Amino acid sequence: MKFGMRTPSLKKSFSAKTTGRANRALKSALIPGYGKKGTGIYKNPKKALYNKVYNKTSFSVTDLFK
Repeated sequence: MKFGMRTPSLKKSFSAKTTGRANRALKSALIPGYGKKGTGIYKNPKKALYNKVYNKTSFSVTDLFK
């Protein structure tokens, strides 16, 4: 488990912002619960709990400037 500041990655950040837009639009049109907040706990409770703790205990470089 990561505590403290996350290591920044420009490659991953760019990839997250540019790829998969059409894929997400298609999935959200076909799958009723896709992308809705809170549905992760039903699909994979262990992963959802890990992500919740991770997001509360770590922070990004951009969070320092907000």
